[in-house]
Amino acid sequence: MLLLEDKVAIITGAAGGLGKAQALAYAKQGAKVVITDINQEQLDAVEQEIIAENGEVLSVVADIGQKKDLEKLVSTALDTFGKVDICVNNAAILANFKPVLEIDEEEWDRILNINLKSIYRLTHLLLPHFLERGSGTFINVSSIGGTIAGVGDAAYITSKHAINGFTKQLTYDYAHKGIRAVNLAPGLTASPMVNSAVEDQHPQALRQINSTPTGKIGQPEEIAFFSAYLASDYASRINGTTMHIDGGQSIGGEAKWVDPTSHNTQS
Repeated sequence: MLLLEDKVAIITGAAGGLGKAQALAYAKQGAKVVITDINQEQLDAVEQEIIAENGEVLSVVADIGQKKDLEKLVSTALDTFGKVDICVNNAAILANFKPVLEIDEEEWDRILNINLKSIYRLTHLLLPHFLERGSGTFINVSSIGGTIAGVGDAAYITSKHAINGFTKQLTYDYAHKGIRAVNLAPGLTASPMVNSAVEDQHPQALRQINSTPTGKIGQPEEIAFFSAYLASDYASRINGTTMHIDGGQSIGGEAKWVDPTSHNTQS
């Protein structure tokens, strides 16, 4: 039996990177996936890729920073499939590793709105449906930046720390009513942005590689499969916690034997 057979999952930020990988993995594991992003062209490409693999998919173009767009996302998913079982809060943005004084208030608000408030809003929209059915799972994509500093900018790190706390409290409030909420916390993960930073030898990217004991960047596909497992009924005892999948990056320190400048992002 597939991990997510007969499940319906909403996945935000699904047009690329880890969001796309999760959309493909969830569909492969039997879920009907509702994918959303702001980029129509890239979202359409992901939709076609899922269809080509005989997956069932609905794409909804939306800006998750806008409440009305999230309302449309949830209502469209429920109208189409009649239920939602899983919500993967994946979408996030950052401010290019800026320290506090270089982030103005407008940029700060934009990052917190996308990374954090969207999760609050989507939870508010879906939680009544989950409670009525007596079950529902939130996979909140946090980061090792939810527990340590130095792996993003000040606003990004703040938002990821807050997601961890929100997930704990959500579990505390509603676990006894069948609700699960789990943080998925990847370390440095291959994406066009990360690969470019490594190629350009960006100091922050190189430092992160050098602080990962394996000396390797994570691949979206391996993280996506773990996310699908966490969303499945097989992980029913995992609740209110943060699951690190980071090659040991979050333990701290530097792997002195790693030469980050010679790193192959595909290894």
